Amino acid sequence: LFLVLVAGLHGCASFKIAEVERLPVPTYPEEKLERNDFLLTNEDDVIGRLAIIRIEEGDTLPDIARHFSLGINGVSAVNPKIDLWVPKAGERVLLPLSFIVPDAPRNGIVINLASMRLFHFKGGGKLSTYPIGIGTRERPSPMGQMYVERKMIRPTWFVPASIAEDHRKKGDPLPAKVLPGPLNPLGEYALYLSKPGYLIHGTNKPASIGLRATNGCIRLYPEDIKRLYENTPLKTPVTIVNQPYLIGNRDGVVYLEAHAPQEDIRPAEIEKIYARLRNIEKKTERTLDWRRVKEVVSEARGIPVPILEISQGRLKRIGEIVEVSRPPEFYGKPEIPELRNDAWYVLAARLRDKTDAQRMAAIINHQGPQIPARVLSMNDAHRVIAGPFNDMAGAKEAAKRLKIDLEIDGILVEPVTQK
Repeated sequence: LFLVLVAGLHGCASFKIAEVERLPVPTYPEEKLERNDFLLTNEDDVIGRLAIIRIEEGDTLPDIARHFSLGINGVSAVNPKIDLWVPKAGERVLLPLSFIVPDAPRNGIVINLASMRLFHFKGGGKLSTYPIGIGTRERPSPMGQMYVERKMIRPTWFVPASIAEDHRKKGDPLPAKVLPGPLNPLGEYALYLSKPGYLIHGTNKPASIGLRATNGCIRLYPEDIKRLYENTPLKTPVTIVNQPYLIGNRDGVVYLEAHAPQEDIRPAEIEKIYARLRNIEKKTERTLDWRRVKEVVSEARGIPVPILEISQGRLKRIGEIVEVSRPPEFYGKPEIPELRNDAWYVLAARLRDKTDAQRMAAIINHQGPQIPARVLSMNDAHRVIAGPFNDMAGAKEAAKRLKIDLEIDGILVEPVTQK
């Protein structure tokens, strides 16, 4: 369930960014902030920079994540004390736009399941990176070497028997195939991998990027898959790895990036990382900050943290955090149509707490395809209303999706004026 998956994000460990907050934070034009495209030298493994944005009333972290081409997992992990759906106006949100590239051949597409991120190496030091959604525990994404076998615009989804059976049990029978359109979970573009049954594709559920929410395929934001599709020729190699701990170098500083492991990590896996770090100590004849190393591993905040300064004076790069202005609009933010007396609605809930009502409305709004929702308040009662819908059939379909996707028992509300 989408609601359950999102709720699980609040369990991330907290962390301190006092070192960053003490440094001057210059302002930076939002439109110039690097999101996807970077230059990477052969000597470096770290790209990007951290940024901060102040939010306003009505913003959500999923809206911010999509606008800056981040996954929900990344934004939530570095902002664990901020409400995912109803953040307070004026709060500062840290944007984790710095990454260590995976330890894999820098050729074609490299996907790190642990960081839920795709890296596209295009030659000449050019690198593009995008957040992704990956397979669930029950249907995990594959690992290993493969390649792009074919590509398709507006693909048809041929529903696998196992997925059809799961939906049938939930009371949501699927057709044998889903044609292109808003109900197609593959979105508008698809790259078919040489491993049968697995694709890199778009989505009609943008708020699922950064979650374990697919049936094993790799899912991108609609705008990101379009760019990847256009820049990826057939036979492009695809390497999928699962690396929760990444070590990288940039400008004479060694960084460590840790992500919450998706499976139980054996002590031997942690020891491999420590062995690599001890080897770096030996080669550089410098002592690592082992206290910080342990903090990075335990907190798993998903951003590169400096742990060793090889060259004097290089550590100032941590000060490259910037504050960006809030854009007039967040790209892809769901729009809510105006209320209409001649429309049908679905009453999703009556709640006493306004914040709870706002949170439910935000979650419903971010379903895909979108179900518009808002809060109507009167005294101490707060109603979550989904709609408007042009007819009873549209309202019934929305109520069905609310029940299947979010376990919400909605009540149909007839038009005030009938045509």
